[in-house]
Amino acid sequence: MGKENPRSLARRRRQSRVRKTVRGTASCPRLCVFRSAVHIYAQIIDDASGVTLAAASTLTPGVKERLAGLKKIQQAAEVGRELARTAKDKGLEKVVFDRNGFLYHGRVKALSEGAREAGLKF
Repeated sequence: MGKENPRSLARRRRQSRVRKTVRGTASCPRLCVFRSAVHIYAQIIDDASGVTLAAASTLTPGVKERLAGLKKIQQAAEVGRELARTAKDKGLEKVVFDRNGFLYHGRVKALSEGAREAGLKF
């Protein structure tokens, strides 16, 4: 095995620090964000049963068409709104936010604010 990239190693350390305290339950699941160079993914997870309750990303059919021509921050906000709509349809209103080791800035912040404005509470 080779050495891990120092940036991804630092993110894994931040991720484990956050994950020690942030746990999702059936009544208050965890909203987890993953950000790649091109796309952003978000899912709502019940850690007690290990089940993904709702998910959205820039690749989700229906969302992908609406994102044409938008900047990445605007795309992230739209993914947050879509995730909140999906969660509300399934009866979820309250979640805990897991930034997954990413800084709460830019696209991660935009996604969370989009989810909040669409009605998710955290």
